[in-house]
Amino acid sequence: MHVSELETPALVVDLDIMERNLARVATYARERRLRLRPHTKTHKIPALGRKQIELGAAGLTVAKTTEAEVMLEAEPADLLIAYPVLGRQKLERLRGIAKRTRVTVALDSFEAARALSELGVDLGVLVEVDLGLGRTGVAPRDVPALAQEVVGLPHLDWDGLAFYPGHIKGTTGEDEAKLAKLRRDLHDILNNLTALRLVPRIVSGGSTPLLFHSHTIEGLNEIRPGTYIFNDLNTAAAGACALEDCAASIVVTVVSKREGHMIIDGGSKTFSSDRLVTGEAGFGQIAGLPGSVFHKMNEEHGYVDIGNCRTTPAIGERVQVLPNHICVAVNLHERIYGVRQGTVEQTWTVAGRGKLQ
Repeated sequence: MHVSELETPALVVDLDIMERNLARVATYARERRLRLRPHTKTHKIPALGRKQIELGAAGLTVAKTTEAEVMLEAEPADLLIAYPVLGRQKLERLRGIAKRTRVTVALDSFEAARALSELGVDLGVLVEVDLGLGRTGVAPRDVPALAQEVVGLPHLDWDGLAFYPGHIKGTTGEDEAKLAKLRRDLHDILNNLTALRLVPRIVSGGSTPLLFHSHTIEGLNEIRPGTYIFNDLNTAAAGACALEDCAASIVVTVVSKREGHMIIDGGSKTFSSDRLVTGEAGFGQIAGLPGSVFHKMNEEHGYVDIGNCRTTPAIGERVQVLPNHICVAVNLHERIYGVRQGTVEQTWTVAGRGKLQ
């Protein structure tokens, strides 16, 4: 099947670009002696998780227990749930997952650790530390105390630390100062833990924007990038990839048009509502249509300002949109089509779609 035969909206992935992205990161991790445990939140497809493992990943990362159940199909030797697991149903689900593979959970409270311990199954634990994002994670000064509490609980194996530097989008200006502070804080934490004879086996961090700077963070030995498999407009805007490294786009059809304005058949149920990190307007970049601005969405309608375009597509023509945030867009689609030189070679069901529990 040719890509032009797909019904729109259709999320398509350029297989050549995706495979290049995967190989580049696998090589980087191997050469820098970094353990790679990629986050599957971006693709949500076990076959792609398996491909990452075959390229050298030590395991996979997920956010929720339902995602973990899906990724068992990829047969990971090590599965990290990078999210506190709380609640009876989630804990029971976790018990079943732990019977099928080694499971590690990242957490930031004694309450979460105690609940895991009471399950009565052996689990790895990473203490999550907040190194500037202000989301989950204990303050750096509280890491030793929580690590000691985890060590004292039965059935839990304290593996080390986890952090997510999502507040750092690049390595220049303010971001460089944030990265320098992160390095200092992590260095102090590791010194404090060593003084207590609590040397972490794993120090897990990293993100796609900081991916290729991971080796500059002393003590870090594991990375968990997710977006890198496809990349997106925000990744490119942050300087973490080039536009030619963006593998995923969404094919849509022009369904209505008048002077200076056209409507495409994809809106908020097709694209992420995330804005660009640069502050520029738009929900994505339309290939081959310079000057256009995808500025507004209803559920099924995308509004595109074409007033500054020299030429414009006709009603019924198709255009490809590079989305701002691919992770959210994937979660909105049932299928992803793998395309090579215009031919659809793969059709994947997004098995992790909607797995929020």
